[in-house]
Amino acid sequence: MRGDKYTYLTTAIDYANGPPHIGHAFEKIGADAMVRYRRLKGEQVRFVIGMDEHGLKVLQSAEAAGVTPQAWADGIASKFEEMWRALGISNDDFIRTTQPRHHRAVEVMIERMQAADDLYRGKYEGLYCVGCEAFKTDAELVSVATLEAAAEAGTGADGVAGGVHSEGLTAEERVARLRCPIHPSRQLVWSQEENWFFRLSRYGERLLKLLAERPEFVQPESRRNEIRRVLEGGLEDISVSRSRLGWGVPWPGDPEHTVYVWIDALTNYLSAVGFPDPGYGQFWPADVHVIGKDITRFHCIYWPAMLMSAEVELPRTVWGHGFVTFGGAKVSKSEGGARVDLTELVELRGADALRYFLLREVPWNGDGEISAQRYDERYTSDLANNLGNLVNRVISMIERYREGVVPPGAQTALDPEIAAALVRYRGAMDANLLQQGAAAAIELGQAANAFVGDRAPWNQAKDPALAGELDATLASLARALAAIASMLFPFMPAKMTDLASRLGLEAPLPLESLAALELAGRRMHKGEVLFPRPQE
Repeated sequence: MRGDKYTYLTTAIDYANGPPHIGHAFEKIGADAMVRYRRLKGEQVRFVIGMDEHGLKVLQSAEAAGVTPQAWADGIASKFEEMWRALGISNDDFIRTTQPRHHRAVEVMIERMQAADDLYRGKYEGLYCVGCEAFKTDAELVSVATLEAAAEAGTGADGVAGGVHSEGLTAEERVARLRCPIHPSRQLVWSQEENWFFRLSRYGERLLKLLAERPEFVQPESRRNEIRRVLEGGLEDISVSRSRLGWGVPWPGDPEHTVYVWIDALTNYLSAVGFPDPGYGQFWPADVHVIGKDITRFHCIYWPAMLMSAEVELPRTVWGHGFVTFGGAKVSKSEGGARVDLTELVELRGADALRYFLLREVPWNGDGEISAQRYDERYTSDLANNLGNLVNRVISMIERYREGVVPPGAQTALDPEIAAALVRYRGAMDANLLQQGAAAAIELGQAANAFVGDRAPWNQAKDPALAGELDATLASLARALAAIASMLFPFMPAKMTDLASRLGLEAPLPLESLAALELAGRRMHKGEVLFPRPQE
């Protein structure tokens, strides 16, 4: 850690046009695992999530419900906060773009960008995606015909790359024939209005230089390559205000305009830590922005350019995770997400089981597909049959053979496996490869179960001459459980805290303490089945 500087990690703020779905949950759970791992390493972490509450979609949703935009946003925000509590998300703050602290930060950002002569008035004419809250260029759009062909081929919109040529088409023809690949079911809107523009075109070379000098700025590598290709194609100035939209932050000095959602939304990362007050430097620059791959352009091009313009230090890393798909379809509110009920999934086997399943099944650096059948299979194999069985066997034997107290014992062949698993685990988690980190812990559980079979402690217990061997067996197994509890704590915080208490610990241990761990003398208790099998 750098002095008294916090590690600062954020997620994208969720848009307040509907309740949380599993795509939102995947991002928050993954970011929470990153945060909890860093805390296990001894880092002081500031973790911020929140809500994006302005823009046309929120206004339309509120009007459809017959309530004010603020009342709508308040109701949606409460649903998100309730879900994040249910899922054990350990955020330190919940920023909302309707809060006064945020409005002030947005105004200061605009003032600084104006002082850099990077903002000007101009007329915009083009296609607007309400789903993205973004104006779209031809390079970002696909034709309806292409989407229909993809649907017939069974590939879906996710595999369709943007890129069309609409020269010569009328506005009506463009609206009819073109779609945003992220929101293919939404018709685009033709917009003509006078807006404030940001001179994004000034920053293309600086951003290319940034990627060359700091490749870690955009992770994983596949996302960085995508951003580089966009930059190499050249940048155009972008519209950063809206007229005739009364729901948003008023443009400083020009109240007929509201600040466009992407300047508004992106500035939350600063407003959440007190920008522009001097104390914000205790947290800024952010160490990691965790976002979905569909908004990397805004976070890896627009956001750093705006920060350069405002002379604010850039974040260290933007991590763009992939999509969760269910039955081949991307999970989202507007594109079929209603088929996956997040509340039902939480209630099915508990929040921790769902957290583990998502991060074990879906790579944090790519896309992944989930299903109810796969959830059952993963839960049964990894949690019930492997880990749950190991916990039951080990603690039962310590209770039976040593009256519930961990005996002192020499190291065995299992201890090098514990050390090797921790090395693999830390390497994966330091690289944000959460799926591999979870796998390292489960592999240690498999090794410990095999160790029980090899050592046959029930036979050792029959021969008094083997008492020392039995002590070593039980002590090593206890150490393995303690290591697993720490390794899986970022994934299953409640269950692993429960496991730690069964091992006589107050909480899962910091990673640094595991190398010299000694549990001798601690009293264990088995408790209820940690992961009941489905049929139970």
